[in-house]
This record gives sequence, C-alpha cells and structure tokens, in this order.
Amino acid sequence: MEGKSSDIVWEGQYHITHLLEPLSRRINEKDLHVLACKFVQTFTRLAKTSTDHFLTTPVTTLPTGHERGKFIAIDVGGTNLRVGLVELLGEDGAVPSGMAALIDTVPLPKIRRSHEKSWPIENHLKMDQAEDLFTWIGDCIAEVVEEAIVGLSGVELDEHVLGDEIPLGITFSFPMTQTSMSEATLMPMGKGFAITSDLNLGKMLLGGYARHCEDTATNGSSSHDKDGHSNKKRRVTKLPGLRIAAIANDTVATFASLAYTTKASPNSHAVMGLIVGTGTNATVPMRPTTLHSSKAKSLHLPVGSDSDNAKVVINTEWSIRGTDVPLRELGIMTTWDIQLDKNSEAPGFQPFEYMTAGRYIGEIVRLILVEHLSNVKATGDIPPQFLDKNAVTTTFLATEVAPSDKTLSNLRDKLNEMFPAPSDSESPYWTDQLADDLRFIAQKVQVRSCALIAAAIVGLLACVGEIRMDNPEGAYLDKHRTLQPPFNSEGPTGTSTGCVEELVVPYTGSTIQWYPEFLETCQAWIDNLVKHGSVKNENKRVVLREATDGGIIGAAVLAGMAGTIV
Repeated sequence: MEGKSSDIVWEGQYHITHLLEPLSRRINEKDLHVLACKFVQTFTRLAKTSTDHFLTTPVTTLPTGHERGKFIAIDVGGTNLRVGLVELLGEDGAVPSGMAALIDTVPLPKIRRSHEKSWPIENHLKMDQAEDLFTWIGDCIAEVVEEAIVGLSGVELDEHVLGDEIPLGITFSFPMTQTSMSEATLMPMGKGFAITSDLNLGKMLLGGYARHCEDTATNGSSSHDKDGHSNKKRRVTKLPGLRIAAIANDTVATFASLAYTTKASPNSHAVMGLIVGTGTNATVPMRPTTLHSSKAKSLHLPVGSDSDNAKVVINTEWSIRGTDVPLRELGIMTTWDIQLDKNSEAPGFQPFEYMTAGRYIGEIVRLILVEHLSNVKATGDIPPQFLDKNAVTTTFLATEVAPSDKTLSNLRDKLNEMFPAPSDSESPYWTDQLADDLRFIAQKVQVRSCALIAAAIVGLLACVGEIRMDNPEGAYLDKHRTLQPPFNSEGPTGTSTGCVEELVVPYTGSTIQWYPEFLETCQAWIDNLVKHGSVKNENKRVVLREATDGGIIGAAVLAGMAGTIV
C-alpha cells in the first residue's frame, strides 16, 4: 500500500501486501477448485473410517409440516444460551416427508414463539464443573417456564396450563453421539469449554432443572453472584417437570427448521445445514453404506425402508482434526494459524474452525497486525492491551472495522480509546493509516474464511453426490488434456433443459449472518466453484438461505417429530 503517514518508517521495501501473501496466495479460483476436490476425498475417507467425524443422528426423515404442540426449546451455543416457548401450529397439505422435502422462499405462519430469553455463557461457567454449568442452564429454563405459565394463564402460577410435564427440544452446538432422539452423550466440547469427559446430556439437563420441580423450589427470577452461583427468591408453587423429546446438533436443527417453515417449490430442495458462528459445522444426509461400519450398525431406519438407498442426517463435525489435511497439503495454513492453534484451549482439536469461525477471526487479525506494527513503527511500544490474547474480537471487526459507513477517523478514535498508547507517549498511537491497515488485514482474513467455507460446502455436496467436482489438473495445467475421472462417480448428470435446480443450504450463525459481506462473499465463491467444477453442474445452483433462529425453532420441530423418530 502506498502513501503511508509520516510517523511510520518503512524498512527497505517492506509492504503489508508482502506480509499478507501467505494468507492470500491460495485464495484464487484454481487453488480453491483443487481444495474443494481434496475436500471431497477427505470427507469421503473420514465418513468411511473415522469415529470422530460424520456422526450419525436418529433423523432419517425431514418434518412434514404437520407437526403440532407446545415445547420448551433451548439452544446452547458456544457464546449464548437461548430458551423459549415454541408452539408448532402445523398445516394441512404441507410438504411431503422424506429427505427431499421441497422448499421455497415464502415462509409459512406455522410457528408461534414467546417468552424467549438469551444469556451470555460466561467464561467461568465454561471452565467450572459440568454440574455448575447445567445447574445454571436449569435455572434459566425455569425462569422461562415460570414466565410462560404465568403469561398463558394470566393468573398466579398454574403449572397445569402447560401440563405436568413439558416436552423439551434441545439444540446443542457441540459434538455428541446419539442412538435415539432423546438421548445423547457429549464428546469433548471445544470453544473454550473445559468439559472433556463423556456425559449424558439429557441426564445433566434434567438434573440441573430438577430442584425447580420440588415444593421447596426457588423462584424463577434469578441473579448470579460474582462466582456464578444462582441467587433466587423462594417460589410458592413448584414448576412442572420436563420430558426430553429431542436432542440435536445445531446444524441438524437448522436443517430441520427450514424444511418445516417453508413451502414447496418443484425445483428446490434442502441439501445440508450450515453453521458459521462462534464455530462452524455442517450436516448432510448420507447413505449408511458410505459410513464407518460401526455407525451403520447403530442406525434405526424406518420400517420397510431400503437400507441401501435410505439416508440419515449426519453431523459431519467438519472442523475437527483430520479435515485440515487438504489445508496443510496446499500450504494454506499460515504461521499465524499455527500460532493461534498452539495457544488455543485445545491445540490441534479444531484446526479448520480456528481458521474460519467467529471465535478466532479476530485473533488471527490481531496476530497479523502485531507483526505488521513491529515492522513499521519507528518508535514507541505497541499498546500493551493490544498484545493480550483475543484483545481483538470478531464482534469488534464486524461492528467497527468492516462496515463501509465507518470512517477511518471513527475507527482511529475507537482504537485509541480501546488500545491507547503507553502512558509516557506524547501522541496517540493509532493513525488513519494504521486504522486502514487494520481494515485491509481484516478484509483479507474475512475473504479467506469465506473462501475456505465455500470450498468445504462444495466439497461436501460433491461427496454426497449433489454436484460434481472434476479433477482440476487437466483444466488448469494443460487445456488440451482430458479431464481426470470425477472424484464423485455418483454425482448428478446435469441436462441442457435450462431449468435450474436450486440446492438450498440453510444457514445460521452470528458470523455469516452479521459480519458485513461475509454471506455475499461466501456465495460468490460457491457460485464460481460450482460453475467451473464440472459441466455436469450446468443446471444446478447451490444457494445459501438463512434459517432464522434455526437452533431454537429446529429444537421444537425435532421435538414435534419425536413420535415419528425412534
């Protein structure tokens, strides 16, 4: 970049674009095509061989749209807990059941939501004993249950307005194994949580709520002391019990929510669910024959189904170690990624997530800018607060750095407020030029994240046969060479009818929903990869579509489906 301000000394020919070259050199059409094809190979291999990835769920069909009932729904994410009362109203003549449930963009008024609340999951809760975390979750559920009962009855607390036992739908944004819809065993959690041992999720949740079902239970209006322990007034009447109807990963819930809330269109169907928030993950329907033998044996397929052609919704856990192999092979992982991984709570656990998700984008930007500042600043120390791990959050980037309506002077002033120069400095540390450098770095990190997510989406869809990704070697290295056989021999054949088939990817997550230009950039890379991936994709388009509040809605939808799922 040219035109650096006078208080910055350039050493030799040092340029920020040179510094960022390892970050951006592989973010181009050719290399991303190669990466997507390598993802096809990696996902296919892990599905067949790994017990940590491509975890089976009990979901073997999508909602019909007829599901009805009142449910308490909870969504436990990496950053926040949400609880609410969700009523499914159903609809006569809704979409057919099965994995190919058709959808369109017009939402149907089939859901009534009320008494929703959200709480941040403080770091001390993540690091405490599991019992403390689930007691806190139980207190939050009780707070919503009491308010819902009072709100529905309009009088003093009357638990019978929701029955003696309320069905509970649970979305949990962490790896788990399941053999039934109402049971799940937690695996190591990640995202800053210290829980590493196998835990019965349903048992822990019910245990955390149980004291509110006793006559000596405490009032739902709560506060917490500095150690996170609940302070509550005593409640006169106990609350009704909870019955766990469904537990699901957040990607599965997102997938189910869009299928329930939207109506049919003949050329469109949901093909996977996507989360890009604090972390990232994806779910996709797969045939049991493509999975590890131990997983296929645990499935409960519908009676009378063709086991060879039946599909089950799979929680891919695509960020866990092993999925980073293509990133390493292509030299996409940088020294900053390696440093972030090394200093993370779980080194090596989720390397793909560390390079793409909201919990880590800000830290990558900070690490790069610290190196940049150490090269260009003539005098003065880097503000000490800026040297702290995670000092730059992705939320800060999304709200203060990335928005086009934020001027450099606004950003400069914000940086000087948050990261002031050392006390002995005679002038502010941050200049317009340094603010511009931060913005430039953040934009490059964001584009890389979008590109990697897009390549993984395309690779996963090619893995399961929704699209094709031909080997790019011939196309890019020798235009006269015949393309190698496609990685996926069962992919779609495509036609020349001119009728475009939409393959819809329902998404949710704070990063993809709220970070400026993240969604648009990701969609642009997907369009490019699908278009140039194979001539067989001529009449196919992969479309990202928001599943608003997919975690909380999906939890209720899956609870409503519980009677049709083993």
